[in-house]
Amino acid sequence: MESMNLGETKEITRRRRGDSTLHMIFLVCTSIGIVALMALIVTILMDGLHRLSPELFTNYPSRIASRAGMKSPIVGTVYLLLLMAPLSFILGVGAAIFLEEYAGKKRWVRLIQLNISTLAGVPSIIYGILGLAIFVRGFGLGRSLLSGVLTMTLLVLPIIIVSAQEALRAVPKNRRDASYALGATKWQTVSGSVLPSAMPGIMTGVILALSRAIGETAPLIMIGALTYVAFLPENLLDSFSVMPIQIYNWISRPNEEFHDLAASGIILLLIMLFTMNLLAIWIRKKYQKNT
Repeated sequence: MESMNLGETKEITRRRRGDSTLHMIFLVCTSIGIVALMALIVTILMDGLHRLSPELFTNYPSRIASRAGMKSPIVGTVYLLLLMAPLSFILGVGAAIFLEEYAGKKRWVRLIQLNISTLAGVPSIIYGILGLAIFVRGFGLGRSLLSGVLTMTLLVLPIIIVSAQEALRAVPKNRRDASYALGATKWQTVSGSVLPSAMPGIMTGVILALSRAIGETAPLIMIGALTYVAFLPENLLDSFSVMPIQIYNWISRPNEEFHDLAASGIILLLIMLFTMNLLAIWIRKKYQKNT
């Protein structure tokens, strides 16, 4: 009996040591990531803060660093986001509702689900090649803002569909049963009971997907977004530029002044991404209080 108790004690001690060791390893790994991130942020702030001025927002890109600004890339990014958001939301959430609530568990539905999950992990440059082949050349839209919107919509659609499906699955089944028991139709149940409950997760997924999209460079380079645009797009078929492409161009130049401009552009992009993430958190909390 005593030998059994001694063996159990040794086993518990061994497990605790293993837990402590793994805890330290995970803590070190997390610390390395945080320290590296903080070092990058501090470096960017030191290089770019002094270039944050009104001229950065009012001047167009230029080959002379002292005159260069980000007016057209900032406006292009905002246009891209405003046009892409409703389109991707309608298509992504609509597809998720159909697959989750109406399609059932048929074999072809499982095949579509597998393909959507696979597409969510495809490198973004593949979507750029697809947009170049379909929208720029196939539909004859050229290297326009509309081509960029459609290409980036393709990029975020799989992410939105997967996140929206997860949010719909998280709604308890008794909500649907209670709605059906009151005589509601399928659509009344989905629109009046399921969607309001799933909306926090859906909106969070949509905003995070859009946050990823506005930081992408490769797909927009593939479809021909320009670096130096000294005008604002007046319609959907005009040429355009976005902030990540302008930052990439500046950082590739040997002149240190352009590097400082790139750092200031990175700060603006980080502020935009941080704001969108805060918006996602606020929307989630707001809807959770109301449901």
